[in-house]
Amino acid sequence: MSGTTVDLLVVGGGINGAGIARDAAGRGVSVMLVEQDDLASATSSWSTKLIHGGLRYLEHYEFRLVREALIEREVLWGIAPHIIRPLRFVLPHHAGLRPAWLLRLGLFLYDHLGGRKRLWATRTLDLATDAAGKPLKAGFGKAFEYSDCRVDDSRLVVLNARDAADRGAVIRTRTRAVAATRVDGLWHVTLIDRISGATETVSARALVNAAGPWVESFLTGVAKAPTPARVRLVQGSHIVVPKLFDHDRAYIFQNADARIVFAIPYERDFTLIGTTDQDYGGDPAAVTASAAEIAYLCAAASEYFRDPVTPADVVWTYSGVRPLYDDGASAAQEATRDYVLHKDGGGAVPPLLSIFGGKITTYRRLAISALDELVADLPALGGGIGWTAKAALPGGDIAPDAPVSLAESLRRSHPFLDPQVATRLAAAYGTRAAVILAGATAMTDLGRDFGAGLTEAEIAYLRREEWALTADDVLWRRSKLGLRLDAAQRAAVAAHCGE
Repeated sequence: MSGTTVDLLVVGGGINGAGIARDAAGRGVSVMLVEQDDLASATSSWSTKLIHGGLRYLEHYEFRLVREALIEREVLWGIAPHIIRPLRFVLPHHAGLRPAWLLRLGLFLYDHLGGRKRLWATRTLDLATDAAGKPLKAGFGKAFEYSDCRVDDSRLVVLNARDAADRGAVIRTRTRAVAATRVDGLWHVTLIDRISGATETVSARALVNAAGPWVESFLTGVAKAPTPARVRLVQGSHIVVPKLFDHDRAYIFQNADARIVFAIPYERDFTLIGTTDQDYGGDPAAVTASAAEIAYLCAAASEYFRDPVTPADVVWTYSGVRPLYDDGASAAQEATRDYVLHKDGGGAVPPLLSIFGGKITTYRRLAISALDELVADLPALGGGIGWTAKAALPGGDIAPDAPVSLAESLRRSHPFLDPQVATRLAAAYGTRAAVILAGATAMTDLGRDFGAGLTEAEIAYLRREEWALTADDVLWRRSKLGLRLDAAQRAAVAAHCGE
């Protein structure tokens, strides 16, 4: 592909890069996105899996960010109702921590700051009589219940990339940008295919640095440009344990150190507990949950749950590095989750736009702001602003309350499907589940079942349509079936993928 010229080259296949590529492609400019590993292989697949306003950000007076995020909850739910669904959160009042009046005030703002339309309002619970009190210690009498949404974070990234590609963007995974120079009004970017080792040069009229934790190293090491802002790398770790409660609500727990921890129903049979917030100074690609973090999360959950959570209960951990904008906050949990955009060049000098910070919930607004910065350099971006608020992501062309009825429809059209498999396919792929199942009249028509209903047909779809190459791509990013398959089954998937 040496000699290719595009309007916009995006470096980084996380949620911000994929969101920018989708928005730009939908406005009619030529786009290429390159990612050094798999899509969502770093920060964007290791979140707490929430689309939320950020209740605790109100304590740091980040009203603009909270308002923007609250508005985005319902926008994103509307365009991706298969992977984004409402979730109620139970916040027990803990005597000695934040007073009840402060919690009420924060939740009043939370209900009204973002123009909530479809999500349910806050209410007060009596934990002595409500089912949410049953798994908690007897000392908790009152709680507040409010709304946010859950999300399959890595699928959100992949679906943005898929839609970008459907609109003409070129998506290149396992491709690293190793050098970028300005020549005759264009960026000339050297790319290396990490699988074949082949090298090529792509020219671009504008360059977006959405490299996440590597945003600074891209600037200094690849583009040879000064760093206009600093990134604060903050590690967030999570643990997964067998299901701790039977109802379908999540908990948000206050800790004595002012941090909060979520306990969220996860993948039907599990509970997800997280997150930690601590500064990180190592290689972002090598981050893992430490024994101290696991112990911290277990202790935080055990402060509230009647049955203690111990490290021996943990069936899986994951950890990611958030590339936050360094605003000089003294503690990691106080660092802003807002984003900062910095543009270098413009006019006769091809622009480089770098993304500092950001969060999954506001990725679509970030993309709009990023492209606003580039309109003067790419005038075609001036048309179609805001189109992403209405256009469904792939498979999301259903009503916001339809994933359950979609699963039932799959069962009617394919009665051989196990109900739990039909539910999973509907929740992961929405209406595109029909592509995987096309022509099948029996489970055997889908090829080998590797376990938990993961078939050769589904893997073929993921490799053909969603850039999956490895077993990890399939089992931990395109799905979380790694939780359900044993070691032999996971090895079989890896062998099938050619590993």
